[in-house]
Amino acid sequence: MSRDQGPGGAPGSGPARGVGGRPDEATAQEPARDSLPAVDTRLLVREEGVRGYLGEFRRKLRSGELGSLPVVVAVIIIWTVFGSLNSAFLSAQNLSDLSQQIVGTGMIAVGIVFVLLLGEIDLSVGSVSGLCAALFAVFNVINGMNEWLALLVAVAGGAAVGLIHGFFFAKVGVPAFVVTLAGNLAWNGLMLQVLGTSGTVNIPSETNVAKLYSTIFHSPAAAYVTAAVGVGLFLAASLLDARRRQKARVPFRPVAEIVLRTVVIAAIAFAAAYILNQYQGLPLALLIFLILLVVLDFVLRRTTYGRRIFAVGGNIEGARRAGISVPFVRMSVFTIAGMMAAIGGIFLAGQIQSASQTSGGGNLLMNVIAAAVIGGTSLFGGRGSVWSALLGALVIGSIQSGMNIMGVSNAVQFMITGSVLLAAVVVDSLSRRSQKAAGRA
Repeated sequence: MSRDQGPGGAPGSGPARGVGGRPDEATAQEPARDSLPAVDTRLLVREEGVRGYLGEFRRKLRSGELGSLPVVVAVIIIWTVFGSLNSAFLSAQNLSDLSQQIVGTGMIAVGIVFVLLLGEIDLSVGSVSGLCAALFAVFNVINGMNEWLALLVAVAGGAAVGLIHGFFFAKVGVPAFVVTLAGNLAWNGLMLQVLGTSGTVNIPSETNVAKLYSTIFHSPAAAYVTAAVGVGLFLAASLLDARRRQKARVPFRPVAEIVLRTVVIAAIAFAAAYILNQYQGLPLALLIFLILLVVLDFVLRRTTYGRRIFAVGGNIEGARRAGISVPFVRMSVFTIAGMMAAIGGIFLAGQIQSASQTSGGGNLLMNVIAAAVIGGTSLFGGRGSVWSALLGALVIGSIQSGMNIMGVSNAVQFMITGSVLLAAVVVDSLSRRSQKAAGRA
């Protein structure tokens, strides 16, 4: 047949003719409709306003995309319960002390978050934190090394330990569980060897490491300026991201939504600043922790390296086929975990102003893993945030603080903390199952 044949002909046939030989409008418009791009559902949600957002929220709950909702609800419940049982729990002094006490554990938990994003586990961070605290104390206090140099050596030592773990896991093929379990024993033994027969090295209160934990900015302006800077950075980053996505012609948050989110963040930030100022002021340790969280959150969410971590954790074979160096990502992540364990261990040593044979021991390992998981990082990999460390540490610290005020024994505290950890894992498992059923995992 020729290419100008009528209806029913080959795919190359011309348009169907209507009355008077003109193209039939229904038939002629059909290709135009087929060529329209698919509409992103997020655009429809935003066009519907409040009703659209509520519908989207219900859809996410049904499909298991809970985000930080469970841990936020947990914090509200914990604070409500302990606050009703004893008014001292919600006092400015207790909440300020709590903000300092969670820093060491939270920093180590940040490293665990990176490892969990790969779907792996690191059982050595407790002993690594103790080893690095001992290295700093011995080099600086016993051997007289410059304090900042000793601090750098200790942090580099933690990164080196993590790199060793990553090498055996990524290159040799030893399971991460086994490598880090062996490391937990080996580095604890090395810590005892470094400390020597004395077993304890006291860190003078006038040293900078001790001051990193104990320093508090008493001026009310410090807390309020920090809150204002944080809110400003959030607003600027949100607007720049929206502008970048608009130029790329992909869905972006409208200005009204960005402003609403900024208002919520501002309310939380300035409320925290107000509470801190009701006691003594802004703790330096908390400020350093927040800065580290912002930097590492940027690394995870805004850099190619961060996207590769999520890719490897979400689908290792797909990441490999996409040209990602899986061994490099694995080794670097364990290096970060070792470095954060060292930083957290030094803050913990500054808190008690000593490094001893018990450093990094006790329930520290369980607390940092629990903090990462309770905060919302999935044990199955590919989903989580460094802010999980802050939220999880806040939950665990709140439970411990509340039960200490109530005079509850350590035995009961361990059981309750274990129950909360189990509940977090159950929520994670059910969420993942719901997402699979909804085709989103």
